[in-house]
Amino acid sequence: MKKEKLTVIKVGGKIVESSDSLQQFLTKFAKIEGYKVLVHGGGRSATALGTQLGIESTLVNGRRVTDEAMLRVVTMVYGGLVNKQIVAQLQAIGINALGLTGADLNYMRSEQRPVKEVDYGFVGDVKEVNAGILSNLIAQGVVPVLAPLTHNKQGSLLNTNADTIAGEAAKALAQYFDVTLVFCFEKKGVLLNEADDDSVIAQLTPNVVADYISKGIISGGMIPKLENAFEAIDAGVNQVIITRADLIHTTQGTTITK
Repeated sequence: MKKEKLTVIKVGGKIVESSDSLQQFLTKFAKIEGYKVLVHGGGRSATALGTQLGIESTLVNGRRVTDEAMLRVVTMVYGGLVNKQIVAQLQAIGINALGLTGADLNYMRSEQRPVKEVDYGFVGDVKEVNAGILSNLIAQGVVPVLAPLTHNKQGSLLNTNADTIAGEAAKALAQYFDVTLVFCFEKKGVLLNEADDDSVIAQLTPNVVADYISKGIISGGMIPKLENAFEAIDAGVNQVIITRADLIHTTQGTTITK
């Protein structure tokens, strides 16, 4: 049986934390045809609120160390302020959205990250996704809006990387839908030359990426992004697109396939 198309889009905090850029983004999001899921960040808002409350943020390799005080902050910001603002604005443009953390409907369970070189505190590594629940909602025309919070099924929420949530949701939903996973960031795609915003690499496969990494063309934070993308492809996601947030309703960007 032919699967219906589903687009899972991950958008960073930078876009969703400004009301103007959020409105522009959601207008583009609404133009995407077929079923869709939105996964959002919100780290800068969490840092700002933490500072107001006298709770300092500690980041290691771009990952937030989440103690009990910071867990309260990210729960307020991710599961509350940012998530519900997105849901309200989607309702205003005729999209029936439902904001969820991993604890809601037990859709995503994780375990607290074990302490190795760094103790990240209340940070979750995803262990289980209840894709049946999500697919039922999606089939009813609901657009899930997923906050970067999971739970351990023992009463605690856990701060979880939004890229990871998007990837894990896309992989789990691939058994029900023909899934395209889209990562939005500030460039038009993966670039051949970082200084030239128009040097977008249109297509990437594992062999091409390995070659570009060995030549230093692809480096830094883009490497884990691409590793996530290939993991998703291996798990049944049809394609992964890396593009700029204002281009999500177009075919522009870097497409990653088998």
